[in-house]
Amino acid sequence: MKRKSEIFEESSHSLASPSLLIQLLSFVVVFFIIYVLEAVIPSFVSVTPMMEEMKSQGMLDGSVKITLKKSMAVATLISASPKVMIPSLLSTVFGTVTSIIYCRNIEVRPVSSMGVRKNKIVPHYLIGLAVGIAMMTAITILSVVTGVNNISLCSNINVGIILLYLLGFFVQGMSEEFIFRGYLMTTIGGHHSPFLAVGISSVAFALAHTANPGFNVLSCINLILFGIFAGVYMICFDDIWGVCGIHSIWNFMQGNFYGISVSGTGNTESVFRTSAVTEHGWLSGGKFGIEGSIFTTLILSAGIITVLLNIRKKSHTEKKEL
Repeated sequence: MKRKSEIFEESSHSLASPSLLIQLLSFVVVFFIIYVLEAVIPSFVSVTPMMEEMKSQGMLDGSVKITLKKSMAVATLISASPKVMIPSLLSTVFGTVTSIIYCRNIEVRPVSSMGVRKNKIVPHYLIGLAVGIAMMTAITILSVVTGVNNISLCSNINVGIILLYLLGFFVQGMSEEFIFRGYLMTTIGGHHSPFLAVGISSVAFALAHTANPGFNVLSCINLILFGIFAGVYMICFDDIWGVCGIHSIWNFMQGNFYGISVSGTGNTESVFRTSAVTEHGWLSGGKFGIEGSIFTTLILSAGIITVLLNIRKKSHTEKKEL
């Protein structure tokens, strides 16, 4: 990865501490603030349906003992319902806003150093959407043609709800990219090597999903691979728009088009419904969804190699032009 990134160059002039430890501790604090802000609205809208579900299961009148496992199962069920999940997705806008405020006012650097550039925003975002659709489609097709999953068209497709999910994932995908790539990766990359910046931000991205149902070693590896792919893709195009498009449409296609649990969040309204045939979690992804599958590992690895080769090609071209 030899291509010089203008994003890292701009970030190097910020007031962020050059100490990696301080950078990481600062990120933990900012991430906690984002977590609290993003949880306010979902917590409010989930109270009533949570109580209703617990009552229907006899957990409030004492007929059924309340355990952590049962409580988590109810929480997962409620969080997957449109009335809770859509507000949750939209609430992630606080992640984008907080990241920008921190970088602009604490690290004192321009938003362009986070990858926010006006040049080619539309084509880069559209290319990102195409890449995300292609990758998730390839993963799903591989799982179906190998007999790991079955896929069928849903009856009573609720187009309105699905479009609201699409809007929600546009916000959510962008938010995670601004947090982990636009903020964390560029802060580290401004004072340390790109390899360290991509690696640490990718691991942080994976660790942020540890509480999701079905999280295991393979899903963790795949989340790290997604982070690496997003990181090198952002470096390749030198802006954040492409990875925002990839991330958003990746989640939407997975959850609301192919009907697969997104990172263990459960099934939602979708066009198709994809269900596992095998009991082998490393093939189907298990409760975590197809992101915990070996097929995702293969596609993301191929994607990383492709982008790195493109970066190498651009580096050679830039050298010839000097």
